[in-house]
Amino acid sequence: MYQVRTDLALEAREKFEEDNVEIKGVRLEEEEASPDIHISSVIIETENGAKTMGKPKGNYVTLEARNMNDEDEGYHREISRQLSKILKRLLPEKKDYTTLVVGLGNRAVTPDSLGPRVVDNLCVTRHIIKEFGKYVIDDKCHQSVSSIVPGVMAQTGMESMEIVRGITKETKPDVIIAVDALAARSARRLNRTIQITDTGINPGSGVGNHRHALNNESVGVPVIAIGIPTVIDAATIVIDTMTNLIHAMSQAKQLQSIGSSYEQLDMVEKYQLVRELLTPQLNTLFVTPKDVDEAVKRLSFTVSEGINMALQEK
Repeated sequence: MYQVRTDLALEAREKFEEDNVEIKGVRLEEEEASPDIHISSVIIETENGAKTMGKPKGNYVTLEARNMNDEDEGYHREISRQLSKILKRLLPEKKDYTTLVVGLGNRAVTPDSLGPRVVDNLCVTRHIIKEFGKYVIDDKCHQSVSSIVPGVMAQTGMESMEIVRGITKETKPDVIIAVDALAARSARRLNRTIQITDTGINPGSGVGNHRHALNNESVGVPVIAIGIPTVIDAATIVIDTMTNLIHAMSQAKQLQSIGSSYEQLDMVEKYQLVRELLTPQLNTLFVTPKDVDEAVKRLSFTVSEGINMALQEK
């Protein structure tokens, strides 16, 4: 069965809009946080909506900033501030709570290193508060925060969920924030989009590596997931290219029949056609921008600053 290769709830919903399919139990709310920052909230309210979307019930907030790749510290600080506002709506309402931040992914693979890099820049305070109390540290770091980078199964032989569940039983955090790299359907969203959700995360689902979910049911603690798409399926790029090519061909009289034949195919048939035409080597290929090294480094600071703001600023 054809399925859009994306971790973004917003893109999953857009696919149904393209097919003129109405989804009951799913709402979309949009706002312009600034001229360059757009925030969309997909709220899945019913089990029917969750089944149709292929995602659990909950809130999926997507922050899109078209200039997120620019090296503008002021702009990135505004993105961090907006991320902080979204996080505060999802974090516990009580004044003092403990947080465990989990950096998912493989530090040795640049497009997958977002989680570990974000953890490197966090204001971690649990050990200090536990030893001396929260009054001995800076007012800007008053919440108890711990962090872990569990690695990937090839490195540890264990599921990330198993590691996090064990740590949760020992340290008993009130909430978990999991950070991971995602896969997108649209190339324009690569390194320009942040998704925040209160439903947890399935590590590797966007690239076909289905690991155990990290969520409230599996670890016993609410899990907020933050992700940025850094890769896109090669077949998706080919489909977009072919669609643009055929559209151009259909404008020429001598090539209209070819263009019309392709246009009559639905998205499922187009995807299956491309999958059959791609060689086995390209069939599982995922693509990332050439400047991914600098992008992930820059975005890890942006996300960690947003988390620090949400957890530590009064």
